[in-house]
Amino acid sequence: MQLYPLKFSPIFCYRIWGGDKLKTVLNKNYQEESIGESWEISDVEEFNTVVAEGELKGETINNLITKFTSDFLGKSVYQNFGEEFPLLIKFIDAKTPLSIQVHPSNKLAKVRHNSFGKNEMWYIMEADENAELIVGFNQKVNKDTYLEKLENGTVLEILNAEKVKKGDTYYIPTGRVHAIGAGVLLAEIQQTSNITYRIYDYDRVDAKTGQKRELHNDLAIDAIDFEHHKNYKTNYSAKENESNTLVHSPYFKTNILKLTEGVTKDYSNLDSFVIYMCVEGDAVLESNGAKYQLNLGETMLIPACLNDIHIKTKGATLLEVYM
Repeated sequence: MQLYPLKFSPIFCYRIWGGDKLKTVLNKNYQEESIGESWEISDVEEFNTVVAEGELKGETINNLITKFTSDFLGKSVYQNFGEEFPLLIKFIDAKTPLSIQVHPSNKLAKVRHNSFGKNEMWYIMEADENAELIVGFNQKVNKDTYLEKLENGTVLEILNAEKVKKGDTYYIPTGRVHAIGAGVLLAEIQQTSNITYRIYDYDRVDAKTGQKRELHNDLAIDAIDFEHHKNYKTNYSAKENESNTLVHSPYFKTNILKLTEGVTKDYSNLDSFVIYMCVEGDAVLESNGAKYQLNLGETMLIPACLNDIHIKTKGATLLEVYM
């Protein structure tokens, strides 16, 4: 059996804050209400995505790594991560705000949870008028001030809220307090981790449980980076029909491809799988003489052994992700 460009069947996750844009905008197929996240590619325990099409249909991503090792991941990625897939790829729809939260570092997550940390990035696909994100602090803050604000319910006063629009991009390193606001649809790329420390949740009650959601402030206080930054948004150029650097971190690299015509990508020097997230338009990928359709809201993984990818389109924006 040979590897080919792979789509996976998404895993749809109920969230108290979820809406219906994953269905109405991104054409996802599900019946449940309040679906907030579509896990496109996941190796999180008990949330292992499976191949949707072709000869390998039904194979989990974990099985693919076991069978194809470095042909699937790339030699250096396989050496560093073994049989664990290093990234978790999602689309997120927030009808109402997410909780204020923070993720632990690799070191802290390893000690506490035997997990990777959760460095992540957001690419805004759609935002309602006046939609916001919370990213970091809006002033210099120390631990005592933070705890005082948290205790008296005024923690939002010291958090940095920014209005967002389509195309805005944010890198969220571990330790940075953050939240996606109401009316935001985005693509999220992150380390494989499901560890989140919830700080503040607007005193909401989950209709499914009848309970307020658990907060994790005892764990969060040691994870928070209190440093204040003047700018949290990622600046980038977007020259048409070429890969433009979006976020390059030690944990993943993401470029943006704004395509108005077909291009050919040569990955022979990359030594990594590549993931395409289609955030606008649609395209057809060609590999080894076969064609693969990629529509808005779909994700495709190019195994490391496939070097030449031809992308045909009359208009598409792709996020290009690799290690």
